[in-house]
Amino acid sequence: MARVEQGNGIPPAESKGRRGTAEDLAEHGEPSAGSDAGPNGDVQSGDRTTDRYGFIGGAQQYSGEDIPPEVLRQREAKWLEMLNSWDKWMAKKHKKVKLRCQKGIPPSLRGRAWLYLSGGKVKREQNSGMFQALDSQPGDPKWVDVIERDLHRQFPFHEMFAARGGHGQQDLFRVLKVYTLYRPEEGYCQAQAPVAAVLLMHMPAEDAFWVLVQICEKYIPGYYSKGLEAIQLDGEILYALLRRVCPVAHRHLKKHKMEPILYMTEWFMCAFSRTLPWASVLRVWDMFFCEGVKIIFRVGLVLLKCMLGSQEKLKSYQGLYETMELLRAIEPRYMQEGFLVQEVIELPVSERDIEKEHLGQLRRWKESHGDLCWKSPSRMHGAKAIITAEPPSRQDLRQNPTIVVESPPTSRGEAKGGAQAKLKKRSSKEGKKEVGTSPPTQERDPPYPSPPPPPSDRTLFLKDSTVKESNESLSSAEHDTHL
Repeated sequence: MARVEQGNGIPPAESKGRRGTAEDLAEHGEPSAGSDAGPNGDVQSGDRTTDRYGFIGGAQQYSGEDIPPEVLRQREAKWLEMLNSWDKWMAKKHKKVKLRCQKGIPPSLRGRAWLYLSGGKVKREQNSGMFQALDSQPGDPKWVDVIERDLHRQFPFHEMFAARGGHGQQDLFRVLKVYTLYRPEEGYCQAQAPVAAVLLMHMPAEDAFWVLVQICEKYIPGYYSKGLEAIQLDGEILYALLRRVCPVAHRHLKKHKMEPILYMTEWFMCAFSRTLPWASVLRVWDMFFCEGVKIIFRVGLVLLKCMLGSQEKLKSYQGLYETMELLRAIEPRYMQEGFLVQEVIELPVSERDIEKEHLGQLRRWKESHGDLCWKSPSRMHGAKAIITAEPPSRQDLRQNPTIVVESPPTSRGEAKGGAQAKLKKRSSKEGKKEVGTSPPTQERDPPYPSPPPPPSDRTLFLKDSTVKESNESLSSAEHDTHL
């Protein structure tokens, strides 16, 4: 049964220990890897089968059906067309982009699509070289120590992060360390680690860093700041929306005085990456990057409605402890990809509903707690809002091919001799043509070649010839999958 694993994120009941500290990590200990744990805590694959997403076991290992190849090829062609003219699609056909995100982004293009949807591509281009400069710095020892202690807790059943000191853990450390240097006033929060790990499963470290920046600054600002005021406010918003979506569940939680932060902290801060089956996680993230935080709210509301939405279900859970246990072990059928995605799409909760409730909660917070200690930037609801607020240039959205073939090495003498021979042959043919001779029947030699470029520029870019009437590049600097 899929379940919330305590050691892999922010414990749901932890409302006081908000920041990632060495004491917090030591208190919760290492996640249990069962029989797959090696002598150093590493997960040993042995004879275990790796699923399509790279999991070698655990609750999130995939066992569903694959999408037919012909359907995937069609979706890939559509997404390549969109990515090739991203600004036009976002400006004129955003509803189509939204619909295709709801259907699911093709796995081969998911990393690149997330990079574009989040605005991370533009952010990276506008800050060229910054990641490398920050990565070369040692980092604050206070955060470096905490991050290193936390690395092995992130998806220990995934082949990318199973080995201590492996490339997955190394990249995860780099991304999290660079963020503490990029935003020293925020530092590191434990819940950032699984979010960064999910990104690294789909893109290189630099891209993952800039997408993480966009998540922290645009999608869920303030979630990882000191005091977690933003997550507490969103908990109250979720609680208020639940009253309209499912009054039965709302009354039950109110009766037992269950504060939202007790059950929704890990859900929201980790964007459900530690709660749902992996196929559902990816579908939720596809919609989240396109439509914004309302998707996270909708998923939380759907789970609460399904688990606490009827009096019959609540008869056996007459207490705070029993209800907490119920929400920690959500029934798999409610988290199944097809069911959950459809329920999320149909739930009538909009950006306007969330912002309206947000203003109300801010007034109540000020009355009871005073002004917010952390001034977070305004939240942007999805890719459309981000690209409208910060219009990119075509240069920022360009796709650079990465499939490169080095030209075969030739000596200067051979190159010079070959060029002279072709020139002589061409001159001879042109002379015959001038005196009225008929052209030869065989295929003509190619025109005289241009001088070879310098060695550093001697590259030939491969172009795809199967896509008609298109200039799109089937491989770009944005690596699609990074394992």
